[in-house]
Amino acid sequence: MRNITSLIDTNVIINFITKRDDPYKDACFEVMRLCAENAFNGYVAFHSLSTIWYVIRKQESDERARAWLTDICDMLTVTGATQEQIREAIKNSDFRDFEDCLQDECAVCAGADYIVTCNIKDFRQEKTSAVTPAVFVKMLGGLH
Repeated sequence: MRNITSLIDTNVIINFITKRDDPYKDACFEVMRLCAENAFNGYVAFHSLSTIWYVIRKQESDERARAWLTDICDMLTVTGATQEQIREAIKNSDFRDFEDCLQDECAVCAGADYIVTCNIKDFRQEKTSAVTPAVFVKMLGGLH
């Protein structure tokens, strides 16, 4: 059976790190645990790292924030997008949030099967199928 490849959206990682109260809090933790155990190929969009830094830095020291980013890069492979993809994202008016459009382009670049996100409603026009952390965890459970 082939290994699933997924781009993990910024909000899933922030929920994991901060343990913020979110309906998907436990599923976000499980997604990251499964990724650390190599149950799937996990990717993070390069631009997510600055957002994660910004959020963590409000709660933690620079040293701790850097340690979190290192941990994330140890669990997930960082992916980007080509200039052509970025230009396509700029022109794409189907997404209300430009950052989500960038996530979608990074998922394409990574060859992802899924984007795992807490904000599924923001990915109605995606090129890569978007699923919630809870759905993704259930899917992975069915693969083992």
